[in-house]
Amino acid sequence: MRAADRLVAETVRRGGPWLAVLAIVSVLGAFAQLALPLLLGGTVDELVAGARGEAGDVAAWLGACVGVVVLGVVCDAFEVWASGSSGARASAWLKARVVRNVLGVGPAMTRRFPEGELVTRMGLNTEEIGRAPEAVVTAVALVIPTAGAVVALTLIDPLLTVTLVAGLVLIALVLRAFLGASTTVAGEYQAAQGDIAARLVDALAGARTIAAAGTADQERARVLTALPLLRRHAMEMWRVNARAGVQAGAVVPLLEVAVLGVGGLRLAAGDLSAGELYAAARYVVLGAGLGSALGHVGRLARARAAAVRVGELLAEAPRAYGARALPPGPGALEFDGVDAGVLRGVDLVVPGGRAVAVVGRSGAGKSLLAAVAGRLTDPDRGTVRLDGVPLSELSSEALRAAVGYAFERPVLLGGTVGGTVALGADDAPASASVPGSPSGSGRDPRCASGRDEVVRAAARAARADAFVRRLPLGYDTPLEEAPMSGGERQRLGLARAFAQGRRLLVLDDATSSLDTVTERQVARALSGELRDRTRLIVTHRAATAAAADRVIWLDDGRVRAFADHRSLWADPAYRAVFQAEAP
Repeated sequence: MRAADRLVAETVRRGGPWLAVLAIVSVLGAFAQLALPLLLGGTVDELVAGARGEAGDVAAWLGACVGVVVLGVVCDAFEVWASGSSGARASAWLKARVVRNVLGVGPAMTRRFPEGELVTRMGLNTEEIGRAPEAVVTAVALVIPTAGAVVALTLIDPLLTVTLVAGLVLIALVLRAFLGASTTVAGEYQAAQGDIAARLVDALAGARTIAAAGTADQERARVLTALPLLRRHAMEMWRVNARAGVQAGAVVPLLEVAVLGVGGLRLAAGDLSAGELYAAARYVVLGAGLGSALGHVGRLARARAAAVRVGELLAEAPRAYGARALPPGPGALEFDGVDAGVLRGVDLVVPGGRAVAVVGRSGAGKSLLAAVAGRLTDPDRGTVRLDGVPLSELSSEALRAAVGYAFERPVLLGGTVGGTVALGADDAPASASVPGSPSGSGRDPRCASGRDEVVRAAARAARADAFVRRLPLGYDTPLEEAPMSGGERQRLGLARAFAQGRRLLVLDDATSSLDTVTERQVARALSGELRDRTRLIVTHRAATAAAADRVIWLDDGRVRAFADHRSLWADPAYRAVFQAEAP
């Protein structure tokens, strides 16, 4: 919980200049509340004196009262504005930090936290923490009237102070117990929210399967499994709030009666004036106003509970990068004693500029080998080198400029079709090597910039250029206005990899949705204009393996063979990997 409290405190400090405004107007408003009873008491005494025919200045006292009331109203208005602005700024800072850390950790984050859980923590939970600046400042500001009331009552009559302090101790105990109980219950409630969100995201991802199977009712029940638990925690939150509210609500009027009773006795004894008794009555209301902090304490409790959940995301260390650049080289890829997940003892060298297929039965570790090759994940043991440089020593910029990835189910990002292909290649220089450019010059004179040149040439190599040009706005077509088949999406994913990876291309079953003709055209591009790059191709097809220079045959996480397809085809176990598909 200490780490969570530190995160809340840091978020409070990120409220920006509006947090200072909130603090100032809250303090001014608190002092205005303190001054008002004194001024009203003085006004009462002046009215009483005037009734006796004594000289007085009632107008001045009334004017002062009006001024203090106006100041309080202005402070309240600025407080509402400043609390919203500081909270929004704090939430934005925290969200940016969490998103940066989650993306920095990479795929390892989604292996620990379901996607729906991540969305809940980065969305709802960061918003809860973002409300902490207003809750903390306002709660602290409530201490000022309470402390001022104690001082003022001491000046009026110390016996009244003793009565007030006794009641304040009870209120403080109620608030302390409420903070602890609310934090626990809020954490359980937020966990149930995350569970429902995780199940919902899974269901949305499998919406077609659910519709085809006709299992919508069963899936709805599965998604809402945690709903009774959510309701139970919600009811417990209301019970905790109600119990604390009743306790504080019982203490406050009893405290007021006690102070007024003592004050009445002192008035009867001639030790207090009527104005002082009225002021004392107002001050006890201010002092007991500490009980109104219940709502602010509740928000702080929810922020602390949310900070525990968000802190778990921030505790995941993002992948560290080195500072080295790649020396000139052909893209030689070396695995030296690599262990990662199911992979065990992988020792091999992929010559630069070669096409190497990765084959094996399901669960053999093909995708994991592909992930390790470009440092989407780090090995548990061993080293992966690209042109002699360990991947862990490369800078992020050097690594991502050298390695391009394409996946079986590419996620299209970038706003437009052209932006999707350019993702990760925005800084490509105009002189960069461009696959498939005309006349072998490496440049396309029709393109207005180096980036556009790279994007269009990569799309041509992936056989995506033709269908992109048929879109209403071509490469500038927004993604939401460009319905695409699975094969077209894969071609854009391939184009993105071709545009980015200048030394190593890793294709993880990235042609599985292509028709036979298109796949052969892409294969020709891989062996033609892209032959200057090392190509690591995860595949289930014998034809793709046959077209590669070499084949890595994985069996139960180990390299069973590293040879050409023709020589491996003589082994019945190798042929069985492709389910007797002809070479």
